[in-house]
Amino acid sequence: MYSPKEYWSNLAGGTDSADAKGFAPILHPLAPPWFNQIIDNLQFRALRRALALAALPPGTHFLDVGCGTGRWVRRYGELGFSAVGVDATIGMLRMARAHDTKAPLVNALAQSLPFPDAAFDCLSDITVVQHIPYGLQSKALQEMVRVLKPGGRMILMEVICGQDSQIGKDSHVFPRAPRDWISEVENRGVSLIEWFGQEFLLADRIYVRLAQTLFGRKGNLVKQVQSASYLSSSRESSVARRVYWQMRRITVPVSAWSESVVARIFPASLATHGMFVFRKEV
Repeated sequence: MYSPKEYWSNLAGGTDSADAKGFAPILHPLAPPWFNQIIDNLQFRALRRALALAALPPGTHFLDVGCGTGRWVRRYGELGFSAVGVDATIGMLRMARAHDTKAPLVNALAQSLPFPDAAFDCLSDITVVQHIPYGLQSKALQEMVRVLKPGGRMILMEVICGQDSQIGKDSHVFPRAPRDWISEVENRGVSLIEWFGQEFLLADRIYVRLAQTLFGRKGNLVKQVQSASYLSSSRESSVARRVYWQMRRITVPVSAWSESVVARIFPASLATHGMFVFRKEV
């Protein structure tokens, strides 16, 4: 049976030396470092847009739920906020310290936050609740709203495209449609300020879908390549993986470069993730 805490503990313990920035355990564990760097850049761009929508003053008391290896906690500090990180996995928090995270870090579950009511001005959850089984998501969201001050802001980025995406078939990801994420949060006493799509990666998604179509009859090559480490020593899988990622070395940067244009043309619901900004009612 899937256990979020066990899942993330295993990822924290399986990091290799090539992952100098600590992105692998919290983004795509089996992808090459350059891919995770591009994804992180896209997510940071989206987060800065969300922070602008939230209109937070300097010194805002910030909680990052599921802080992982500390990338957002560190950035919040650099942006002038007073940040605290909480994560269910001791291994992740150790990695956060190893990556020079100076902010306070707390070991706790999102469903049981060890903070008093109305303790924070703003809270972020970047791809965290999507990894919690559906039966526990409501409790986690309720806890997040509880520790938020009246008038405080809540920033969520979660998977929204499970129906027709390979992501939605992963046992550790529990996506919702945008309207469902909004409803789940608003039912707990907050209102939506705005939401937008994040990570369309159009050219790359077309390539991956094409590769699945072309090689699906040959032992599902794409699935084998995606499920093998980029450092795999198997000759057959390493050759296939090299070819697969060489192509994505073109399609991913092209997709990232065109992301802002694609976002203006296509509906936000076609993105992989949704970025939601809420305000807790007074």
